[in-house]
Amino acid sequence: MMRARESALLLALAALPARAETPASSYLAELAAWRAGREAGLRSDTGWLTVAGLFWLEPGRTPFGSGPDCPVRLPPSAPAHAGELELAEGRVRYTLAQGVAASIDGRPAPRQGALRADREGEPTVLAFGPVTLSVIQRGERVGVRVKDRESAARRQFEGLAWYPASEQWRVEARFVPHHAPHTVAVPNVLGQVQEMPSPGYVVFSVQGRELRLDPVLEAPDAEQLFFIFRDGTTGRTTYSAGRFLYADQPRDGRVVLDFNKAYSPPCAVTPWATCPLPPKQNRLDVAIEAGERHTGRH
Repeated sequence: MMRARESALLLALAALPARAETPASSYLAELAAWRAGREAGLRSDTGWLTVAGLFWLEPGRTPFGSGPDCPVRLPPSAPAHAGELELAEGRVRYTLAQGVAASIDGRPAPRQGALRADREGEPTVLAFGPVTLSVIQRGERVGVRVKDRESAARRQFEGLAWYPASEQWRVEARFVPHHAPHTVAVPNVLGQVQEMPSPGYVVFSVQGRELRLDPVLEAPDAEQLFFIFRDGTTGRTTYSAGRFLYADQPRDGRVVLDFNKAYSPPCAVTPWATCPLPPKQNRLDVAIEAGERHTGRH
């Protein structure tokens, strides 16, 4: 009799329509997908785990290749003496060594040419199989960033660590606009300071404390606010240089700060990044126990 009742109950349950996702479960699924995307970006063919070196150039000619005598040193799979780079008036040109083949955008590269820097838009990427180089510019400094799809960091990456997801860390903040053009002084790991435009600031409460953060815009038409901050977890359970957080532009004077999506800057996974650091006004004295944790591994 008991088994018959159980069977009838199971049949009745099977006939019920499937339960719709609750707002909480829908949010957790969206957050899980976002976090998976964050990790996939690091693991990708051009992600930060592929960075294999950064070399600052001096004016004049600089040999590059995998040979030990090359000042710009490429990984071993690249030619020992690939060619020369020439920095003049802030711009870089390359010349390939005789018999060395390279590609740009999947097509054979000419023996000589200019390399567009990242400050001019998408940089020119000169490839030698899995190894690539491109030019970056930071202030007056011009350098070459080397990537390797077969890097040890990419092969050995064990994944990211996160605080448990919690909707309590999706905080609604009040947005206070600046009524005149305003900039925020943003330092970086090179010791430089860049004045970045800021449309206003946000005010919110955590643990009964009223706090403020100043966002910046990465481009005049940026669709999101960019926050660079540190808090009471910094250097303990999160990366020592702070974390990043993006939020949509304000709507009706409000901004949602989802600290579950706070994440470590590229410097947390490679020593060859030029990360911005939190401006002094974005140093919170409360612990934001949400988002990406740091294991101490590069």
